[in-house]
Amino acid sequence: MDLELLRTFLEVARLRHFGQAAEALHLTQAAVSARIKLLEATLDVRLFDRIKRDIRLTPEGNRLLRHADLLIAGWRKARQEVTVGNANLQLSFGGGLRLWEVFLQEWLQQLRIDRPEIALIAESHSPEVLTRRLLDGVIDLAFMLEPAQIDILHIQQVTTLKLGLVSTRPDIGADEALGDGYLMVDWGLAHALTHRRLFPDAPEPMTRLATAGMAISYMLAIGGSAYVPLHMVERELATGQLYRVGETPGIEYPAYAVYPVRGPRTALIRQVLPVIHEVT
Repeated sequence: MDLELLRTFLEVARLRHFGQAAEALHLTQAAVSARIKLLEATLDVRLFDRIKRDIRLTPEGNRLLRHADLLIAGWRKARQEVTVGNANLQLSFGGGLRLWEVFLQEWLQQLRIDRPEIALIAESHSPEVLTRRLLDGVIDLAFMLEPAQIDILHIQQVTTLKLGLVSTRPDIGADEALGDGYLMVDWGLAHALTHRRLFPDAPEPMTRLATAGMAISYMLAIGGSAYVPLHMVERELATGQLYRVGETPGIEYPAYAVYPVRGPRTALIRQVLPVIHEVT
């Protein structure tokens, strides 16, 4: 089967819009429609229900979704293994957006500098998707804050996230910092529980953000306070753009590398993980 048909299917499924998919793929809308029709004819099923302007996956489309993703990812890995000539010098890995901005981006860059001979494939997904892709063999390594305990996966702590409550206002206490201008960063379920335990009387946050980077940009633009990794705001703390909120506890969370207990790249993974200590 033509992989371009599957790529087109995945883009339409992601965007739920033929026109937007066409723009993303640099095709005409007619070409996208023709590819979907050809794929449907090849499989002899309907993949999308088109109700006015609403496009939804059919049950058959939902079943194809995961297979299409695996086929394309498998082909990408196979092609790279062939072109680099040595499968052991390829590493595919992923992490969530929170960890990419905290340390994975710097680790990727340092790894490229230290080990230029390794072919790298990097992805960003939710923990659930990362776990599935590990089990399917699509990626070799994943980084998570709260990994699932699965017998065939090895879990290794690689660093610790050290969060502190910072604000754009100096000399304020916890009650003020956790008031109307507080930004609740989504660090996962463990953080939500820890936050509630530490501040049981704090009001429900008016603003919730997915990443620390979003919170830092928000604070510097219009003010506020948030728990963020302290190493990400060292410059702002030094220049007086942000301030530590006094008498508030720091919060620490371990970050983990997760990879198969017995995999073809286990030795390579163990070689490159120490690079994280160079950037954290």
